[in-house]
Amino acid sequence: MKRIFEVQPWNVSTHEFKAEDKRLQESMTSLGNGYMGMRGFFDEDYSGDSLSGIYLGGVWFPDKTRVGWWKNGYPKYFGKVINAVNFIKMNFEINGSKLDLAKDQISDFELNLHMKDAVLTRSFVVTKGDAKVKFNFERLLSVAQKELSVQKVTMENLSNEPVEIKVISAIDANVKNEDANYDERFWEVKDIAAGSIVAETVANDFGTPRFTSGMQANYVTSLQPVGNELTDLETSTTFTGKLSQGEVASFEKRVIVVTSRDYDSQDKLVKAMNDLSKKVSTISYDELLTAHKNIWAQRWEQSDVKIQGDDEAQQGMRFNLFGLFTTYYGDDARLNIGPKGFTGEKYGGATYWDTEAFAVPVYLGITKPEVTRNLLMYRYKQLDGAYVNAKEQGLKGALYPMVTFNGIECHNEWEITFEEIHRNGDIAFAIYNYTRYTGDKSYVLNEGSKVLTEISRFWADRVHFSERNNQYMIHGVTGPDEYENNVDNNWNTNYLARWTLEYTLKVLGEVTPEQTKKLNVSDEEKAKWQDIVDRMYLPYDKDLDIFVQHDGFLDKDIQPVSAIPEDQRPINQNWSWDKILRSPYIKQGDVLQVIYDFIDDFTPEQKKSNFDFYEPLTVHESSLSPAIYSVVAADLHYEKKAVELYERTARLDLDNYNNDTVDGLHITSMTGGWIAMVQGFAGMRVHDDVLSYKPFLPQKWQSYSFRQVFRGRVIEVSVDKDGNHLKLISGEPLDIKVNNKTVTLDSLQTN
Repeated sequence: MKRIFEVQPWNVSTHEFKAEDKRLQESMTSLGNGYMGMRGFFDEDYSGDSLSGIYLGGVWFPDKTRVGWWKNGYPKYFGKVINAVNFIKMNFEINGSKLDLAKDQISDFELNLHMKDAVLTRSFVVTKGDAKVKFNFERLLSVAQKELSVQKVTMENLSNEPVEIKVISAIDANVKNEDANYDERFWEVKDIAAGSIVAETVANDFGTPRFTSGMQANYVTSLQPVGNELTDLETSTTFTGKLSQGEVASFEKRVIVVTSRDYDSQDKLVKAMNDLSKKVSTISYDELLTAHKNIWAQRWEQSDVKIQGDDEAQQGMRFNLFGLFTTYYGDDARLNIGPKGFTGEKYGGATYWDTEAFAVPVYLGITKPEVTRNLLMYRYKQLDGAYVNAKEQGLKGALYPMVTFNGIECHNEWEITFEEIHRNGDIAFAIYNYTRYTGDKSYVLNEGSKVLTEISRFWADRVHFSERNNQYMIHGVTGPDEYENNVDNNWNTNYLARWTLEYTLKVLGEVTPEQTKKLNVSDEEKAKWQDIVDRMYLPYDKDLDIFVQHDGFLDKDIQPVSAIPEDQRPINQNWSWDKILRSPYIKQGDVLQVIYDFIDDFTPEQKKSNFDFYEPLTVHESSLSPAIYSVVAADLHYEKKAVELYERTARLDLDNYNNDTVDGLHITSMTGGWIAMVQGFAGMRVHDDVLSYKPFLPQKWQSYSFRQVFRGRVIEVSVDKDGNHLKLISGEPLDIKVNNKTVTLDSLQTN
C-alpha cells in the first residue's frame, strides 16, 4: 500500500512532487466528461518519466495480434483506445529558459483534484537564475459543453526585476501509444492551420472504421500573440509579455474537440468545430466554469455518499463515484465503460463483462433508469458481432465478447477469448437485474428476449451430455477466477448457464405473440433447454458443504493466503504463471460472485460454508474482488471483515493496493465502494418488487448516509448510533421493509 495524496473529504491533493510518483499522480488526477478524458499529465513538456494520455470516447484502433502460431477462431486484432492528438500542450519560457519540472528548482508545489467541481489545479514557484515566478494552472473538461477543454494559467512575477514570459501553445499530432504492437503513429494529419488540426486514424487491414478528429483552439490572454508556426504534425502559437515585479499575466486556452462519430463528412466536422469554437469564445471563463460546476452539483446532490468519523473512507467513496461519473453518465448509448476509462492505455479502453456485473447495479441506484437501459441496448445492438464470435467456435447462437468495441471479440489471450464464457451469463443477469430493480419489462420482453434467446442457444450448444453421469457438463473454461485456466465444470459458469436457460424459458412465456414469432424458438429447443436445466452438473462437496469451484479444485494443496510470504505478494507480480495455475489461490470471487448475484437464493448455512472456505484462499488481486466479498461478509454479520474489504475496494487506487495504479485507475471496480456500502452495510435488496434494508453501522464510523434512485423516487438512507433514518426526497410514497418490518415511506423521516 502506498499513499501519496493527503486525506481530504472532497479533494485529492498533495504538496509534494516526487519524480518517482509521477505516473501515480497522473493516474489519480485524471479528468473526463464521458465524451473524452485525460490523465493528469503536465500541460508543459516534462523530460522525466511520464505517461501522457488523452482519449476520445468510442475512438479506437485494431492493434495487430501477435502470437507464435495461429489457431482457428483466434481474434485477428486487439482493439484498443488510442492516444489522441495532444490538444492541451503548452510550453513556457522564463527569460528564454524553458520550464521543465524534471530539472527546475521549484517550491510551494500543490496538485489538487477538486472532486466536487471536477477541476484539476496545480501551482508552484519556479526559480530560474534571478527570475522567480509563481504558476497557477486550472484544467477542466466541460460537462455543460462536452466538446470543450478549458485551461487557465496565471503567472505572477515574484522577482525583483522584470521577467520575460513566453507561452508556446500547440496542438500536437506527434503522439504514440506506449502499450501497442505497432511502432508507428496512429494519426495521419489531413488538414492543419493556425490553431487547428484535423487528423484521421491510419488505414488498417481489418476493415474496421477509421476515425477523424478535429481540434481547434482559441485564446483569452493578457499576453501578446507574436506568430504561428506549422509543421507536418503540429500547429503552435506563441505569446509573449514582460511582467514587472508583482505583475500577474493570465492565459486561457479553450479547445473544441469533435470526431467523425458525430459527423459523416470532414466538411461537416470542420463546420461544427468552427461553430462551437466561435460559440465558446464569447463566453467568460467564470461562466464556463459555473455551467460546469452546476451540473456536477446536481450529480452530487442525487448520489453523494456521506461518511462521518472516517475521512479515509469518505475520500475513497467520493473518489470512486467521481471516477465513474467522469467515465460514463449515460449520455451516449454508443459508449460503454472500459476498466480504465480515460485514465490509461491498459485493457485497451474496451468493454468487458465488468459493466454488467459491477457497473449496472450501481448505475441503477444513482442515475435514472435510461442510463442503465442504454448499457443494455449497447449489447443488443452488437448481437451481430456476438453471432460471429459463436460461429468462430463452431457454435450456435450468440457469444458476447470478453473485450470489444463493436461486438467482435478483440482480446489477444486465448484462455480469456475462448474460455471465459461466463460473460454470457453475466449479460443475461444484467437484464434480469435491470428488470427486477426498475420493474420495467419493456426491454426484457422485446430486445432483451432476443439477447436471452441467442445466449441460450449458445449455452445449449456449448454444453455436452455425459452418459456416464447422466448430466450436462461444460468443459474447457475459465471462470471469473483467472488464476484457473482450461478447467472442467466451473461452478460459476455451469450455474449461470443453467439459470440463463431457466430465465429465458420464463421470459418466453411472457412475450407477445408477435415477439414469439420473431424469436422462433421451437418446442424442441425449449424441451432441450429444460432438460439442461433439470440435469446440469454443479460440483458440490458434501463433507465441506461447499460448491466446488471446478472439478479437481479440492485436489490442490489447499493452504490459506496467510501461508504466502509477504515478499511474494502480489503473486501475479512475483510468481510464474505456471505456479499460479497450480496453486489454490483465487484472484477474485468465482463461487462467491454467483452467491453475491443471487444472495437471497442461498441459505445462511450455504453462504457461511462457502465464504469460510473460499475467502482465506482469495488474494483479491483483481480490483473487482473485495466488494463482492464485503457484501457477502456483511450478509453473514462478519462486520469486521466487511469493513476491511470495503476499505480495500474504496481506496484501491488511492492507496495503490495492487501496485498497478501507474497504468491507470480501475474504473469498473470503482463501483465497489457503493456496492459494499449500499448492498453490504445497508443490506439493500429488491425482492418480489419490494425494496428492503438491513443496515448496520461500522464501529469506527459515526454515521453514513446515501441517496438512492428507485422507481421514480429518490430515497435518503441515514444510519447513525441512534438507528436508521429513511426519508423520501422525491416521488410518490412507497412501502419498503426495514429489518423485515414494512414501513410506508413518505416525506416524513422514519426510524
